[in-house]
Amino acid sequence: MDRRQALRAIAGAGLGLALPVRAATLERTIASGGERLPAIGLGTWLTFDVGAGPERRARGEVLAAFYRGGGRLVDSSPMYGAAEEAIGEEHARLGRPAALFSATKVWTVGGLAGRRQMEKSRALWALPKIDLMQVHNMLDWEAHLPTLKEMKAQGRVRYIGVTTSHGRRHDLLEQIMRREPLDFVQFTYSVVDREAEQRLLPLAAERRTAVIVNRPFDGGHLFGPRTRAPLPGWAKEIDCATWAEAFLKFIVAHPAVTCAIPATTQVAHLRENMRAMSGPLPDTALRRRIAADYERA
Repeated sequence: MDRRQALRAIAGAGLGLALPVRAATLERTIASGGERLPAIGLGTWLTFDVGAGPERRARGEVLAAFYRGGGRLVDSSPMYGAAEEAIGEEHARLGRPAALFSATKVWTVGGLAGRRQMEKSRALWALPKIDLMQVHNMLDWEAHLPTLKEMKAQGRVRYIGVTTSHGRRHDLLEQIMRREPLDFVQFTYSVVDREAEQRLLPLAAERRTAVIVNRPFDGGHLFGPRTRAPLPGWAKEIDCATWAEAFLKFIVAHPAVTCAIPATTQVAHLRENMRAMSGPLPDTALRRRIAADYERA
């Protein structure tokens, strides 16, 4: 799947039902800080990498709908092209909400280059400080983590963490989690990629580390022929109208998960995603059934 195909898949997630937004009800506590975050955030990979003009304004409407729906955590990275610039510009146009929880990353080699890149990110977001700074895909993490610790001690960032994606490099992430005092980790977890259940999620709970889940829709691959059929009967038990809601509830029902960050380009799909914070969550048995039913579909 190339970049355009992935973007179309993410944009099409949720099957296009324009459902009403409900205020956020499901929150999780950041153990190291004590504050609570809504369990659905907003990712910006591919979706916010747009130039000035109508496309960028459309992303601003997604942001506005996200905050109206009770969202807080917006996640980005210098790797995502123009995404940070788009976020900053649209916040300036719309008015940056006080509830924003900003999460971005350092993605370069070398300590000095990392410091410069993080300062550029802060300027693009137009914030006095970033809430969460993460080492993107653990690139040169041994150089960047001391800088992040220093920035946190100085009050220049509030939380620090490391990330990986696409279900990769879990062995190294586990080593870092055991060795370093991290506030957050970020990795891939979905109904079709459940490797994190074996070691990373239990370790995060043990270490009291907050977990952000990326690629909750497997980059859009979860949607297609399997999700065109009506939802199974269990959907009523957890108040789900779409597969998008079911996929997200599957994730955030895990007690070690703090926040999932689906990405979208459309307000209607954003609203569906936010609905995953409303109504009952599946228990362990139902989560197994959701995964099994999807695999059989």
